[in-house]
Amino acid sequence: MTHSRIIKELWCFIFFCSLSISAKASYIFIPMDDNQSNHLKAYGIAYYAIERDVKVDWLLNYQGGSFMIKYHNKVEDECNIRGVSFTIIADIQSTQILQSIASPSVNQDVVRLDKAPKIAIYSPKDKQPWDDAVTMALTYAEIPYEIVYDEEVLSNLLPLYDWLHLHHEDFTGQYGKFYVSFKNATWYKEGKKNSEKLAQKLGYKKVSEAKLAVAKKIKEFVLAGGFLFAMCSATDSYDIALASEGVDICREMFDGDAMDSNIDNKLDFSKTLAFKNFSLVKNPNRYEFSSIDATEKRRINAKVDFFTLFDFSAKWDPVPTMLCQNHTQVIAGFMGQTTSFRNEFIKSDVLIMGETKATNEARYIHGELGNGTWTFYGGHDPEDYQHKVGDPKTDLSLHPNSAGYRLILNNILFPAAKKKKLKT
Repeated sequence: MTHSRIIKELWCFIFFCSLSISAKASYIFIPMDDNQSNHLKAYGIAYYAIERDVKVDWLLNYQGGSFMIKYHNKVEDECNIRGVSFTIIADIQSTQILQSIASPSVNQDVVRLDKAPKIAIYSPKDKQPWDDAVTMALTYAEIPYEIVYDEEVLSNLLPLYDWLHLHHEDFTGQYGKFYVSFKNATWYKEGKKNSEKLAQKLGYKKVSEAKLAVAKKIKEFVLAGGFLFAMCSATDSYDIALASEGVDICREMFDGDAMDSNIDNKLDFSKTLAFKNFSLVKNPNRYEFSSIDATEKRRINAKVDFFTLFDFSAKWDPVPTMLCQNHTQVIAGFMGQTTSFRNEFIKSDVLIMGETKATNEARYIHGELGNGTWTFYGGHDPEDYQHKVGDPKTDLSLHPNSAGYRLILNNILFPAAKKKKLKT
């Protein structure tokens, strides 16, 4: 046998071996249990694949909500670059996984992620002395997003997006109830001035009126099929704004005139998304909006402050199941201006997905409105128990397996899920 023929046959052998390996290595399996080195960046990998029309299956309740992605060399490269744990499995292995999940005896299911949602963050243009957990989660996970604020919302640009997050925001026109502590701070005075200037530019006499208009546009976005996610004070202040339409709930230091009398009796709870029968905090020197938030009333030590995720049926309740995917059902608590929601003020049709039972408070709630959905998550930063104004930004590279941040990222992938026909 000639030397050239030997070389030729060797290359043929290598070629057919590579074909064989490629045929067997058909999927990238990304575990989301305790075997995952970086849970947060794993969501970014799933988004990266969806963006490039690569087939992605979300395996609900299977090893912590794992991802199974059709093999693509660029996806594998990204897993290595971003430090995400994965294994390459053959077709037969993926089939076995799907068959085991399909069994009626297991609380598991498969959801196809088929469209990368276009994400918007509602956030002011001027720098605020606090950070936003969702923005940090998206940045760390390497998921793209765009910033919008009042002008964009009132210009009817929200339909361009699939998913909207409300940054730490006050929709009531009371500037976050920061008056007593920060009325002389430069950032507070500049923020108030900028808000008043923007409201006038948009054609409103008061900031509260402009914020109400924005809140109503966001509600239209959800009704039409949008996905809304809010944390901390953006949750209750949003509903308060909707309920107080036509009622002046602001004291003179906020809008220049006195509030209406008997305001609690003038609230219209039929307009809210999540909350009912609450009363407002009229004292401008109290760092609280209403009776919804449990922060001031809760008596629990930080060391034992946890909340528990509910266990839903993956095959019959895929939506809350997706939103609760995690490697643990017990999540470390964290505070915020709005830490949690008192159960007695939550509407009966709202789904509670996470609660601190000992204190009768909900931490993580979800609901439907028209063709869309919304999720409210209490607290400010899942990895900073008591985040204070001016505290340094959380470094998520120190918390790559944060169970609290995973709930945020579940919501981001949720709009990507292919809708299944309802089982009847």
